[in-house]
Amino acid sequence: MSAGKMVTYDQLMLPLMKALVNLGGSGSIDEIYEAVVELEKFDEATLAILHNPEKSSQTEIGYRLAWARTYLKKAGFLENSSRGVWALTDKARQAPEIDSREIVNYVRSLDRKTSQETTDPSDPAASVDESPEEVLAWREKLHHILIEEMSPDAFERLTQRMLRESGFVHVEVTGRTGDGGIDGKGIARINGLMSFHIAFQCKKYKGSVGAPEIRNFRGAIVGRADRGMFITTGSFTRAAIEEANRDGAAPIDLVDGDQLADKLKELALGVKTELVEKVTVEPEWFLSL
Repeated sequence: MSAGKMVTYDQLMLPLMKALVNLGGSGSIDEIYEAVVELEKFDEATLAILHNPEKSSQTEIGYRLAWARTYLKKAGFLENSSRGVWALTDKARQAPEIDSREIVNYVRSLDRKTSQETTDPSDPAASVDESPEEVLAWREKLHHILIEEMSPDAFERLTQRMLRESGFVHVEVTGRTGDGGIDGKGIARINGLMSFHIAFQCKKYKGSVGAPEIRNFRGAIVGRADRGMFITTGSFTRAAIEEANRDGAAPIDLVDGDQLADKLKELALGVKTELVEKVTVEPEWFLSL
């Protein structure tokens, strides 16, 4: 599909559900994204389009898939866990086909707070009062800080802290030595019994990291680490993802801007989550006594 024929979020609903079927009924956001890309055969130009380059590293396809998931969840076809895994519901498994427009109209009818309806499928937020977590404003603010306000050195220190908080030990920043593209190194331990050495590169990008950058980084770590980790505020092209997982080559773990934001939120590193208590009275419980 060419960049000039960008699909709408409702057109992604059926491919999204087919992708989950192919994944065995459940999958992470990244797994779903890759499966949909494979099903729809999106070209690199389309996948490189960012939703809002000035505020976020999220691709337009990723943005629209987020809204497709939200609508399907509100319509009862999907459910998701706190760990970010999405799964088909019984309702979805019993429905061989879905009508995306019926789902859109049904979900919008649930929003009684909106006084004016819209039928424009390119504007998913027009009458839905629950935004996907991946497109909330805090992500845009974090993206701006990381890209525009943090220095490269500070970003390297942030990566060092994040890896330490994630269980890595002996994490060192070496980027200032011009070490062939390696910004740092550390040791990852698994269950306190196994460990492997990693080298990482952390780069501030507004756009997409391509396959050449991954190849160059892999060349720098050969003989110096068991595997590599490439962390960016941007995104990765499909070719970069394929290169990172190429058979017979040293594996490279990729962390894009959205995954970076999720990890910082999870570790509460500069991102504070405030929980508001909600109290609900259940009359049925009292009346059943």
